[in-house]
Amino acid sequence: MIRFPEISKFIKDLVEYVYLTLFFIMLCIASWYLMRIFLFDQFITPTESMEPTLLPGDRIIVDKTISGARIYSDFNFDKNGIELKSWRTRGRRAIKPNDILVFNYPRHDDKINFVINNVYAKRCIGVPGDSVSIANGHFRNNNYKGLIGLKGMQDSFENIPDSVFPEFAFHCLPYDGHLPWTIKNFGPLYLPRKGDHVKLTAKEGSLYRMLLEWETRKNITFDWETDRVFADGNTLDFHTFRHSYYFMCGDNVINSNDSRYWGLVPEEYIVGVVSRISYSIDPKTGKYRKDRIFKKML
Repeated sequence: MIRFPEISKFIKDLVEYVYLTLFFIMLCIASWYLMRIFLFDQFITPTESMEPTLLPGDRIIVDKTISGARIYSDFNFDKNGIELKSWRTRGRRAIKPNDILVFNYPRHDDKINFVINNVYAKRCIGVPGDSVSIANGHFRNNNYKGLIGLKGMQDSFENIPDSVFPEFAFHCLPYDGHLPWTIKNFGPLYLPRKGDHVKLTAKEGSLYRMLLEWETRKNITFDWETDRVFADGNTLDFHTFRHSYYFMCGDNVINSNDSRYWGLVPEEYIVGVVSRISYSIDPKTGKYRKDRIFKKML
C-alpha cells in the first residue's frame, strides 16, 4: 500500500519535472528566435537567378553579424507594404562588392515600399559611393578593380545577340529615351550614400525619381528641355540623400530580375550576407544534393 506522504512526494516531483521540461522547451524556443533575430537566419532559394552559385532548393544561411542585425521598432506589418521602421546593431564589417545578400524587394506599385516576407538573394555589384556600369554584359565598379560576379556567365551574356531578347526584357532603368540603357550596356550610375548633397538635373530626376519621391514624400517630375527637377511642381535644385543605396544583380545575368530593372536597394532593406548553404533539395526530384551540404559561399 502506497502511503499518503509517498503519493504527495510523487506528485510534487512530477509537477517539478513538468515545470522544468516546459521551462527548457521555452528556453530553447526563445534561444532559437534570438539567434534568428541577432545572429543568423535561413531562406530557401526559389529561382534560377543566382545560378550556378545558388540553385533552386538551396537552403541558404544568412549571417546577420556581418552588417549588423536589423531590429524592427514597429511591428505593424501589412501585406500591401509599410514604411519600414527599424535600427541595426553594430556589424563586424561593411558590405562589399561580391557579397551575396538577402534583402527585401524594395519596389511595389512604382514606389519604395517594405513587404516583410518578400525577399530576394542577389550579388552586390556596388555599395554607396560607387559608380556601377555594365559594358557588353560585364559588370564594372569604379571603386573595385577585381572581377565582380561570374566571368563565364557574363562572357556568355556578351555573346548573345541583342535581337534575341524581347524588348521588355532588354531595356531597363531608367526607361527613358534620353538614357537608352540596356541590360547589357548600362550606366555609369552613381549609388547615393547618406549625406550626399547632389545637384539635380533632369538626368538625376530620371535616375533617382523613385528614391527622391520616397525621401521627400513628394511627386517628382523633370523636364529635359529646361534641365530641371520639380517636387510637387516646385523647382528642386539640390537634394541631400537621407539613405544609402546598393546595386544588386543575379549571377545568371541572362535571366535575373534585379537592380537593372527595378532600381536600388536601401540599406535598411538588407537582411544579411549569405555565408553558406546548409543543405539543398532538388525541387524537381525531391532528392538531397549531397555535394551542397554546408557549402561555403566564395
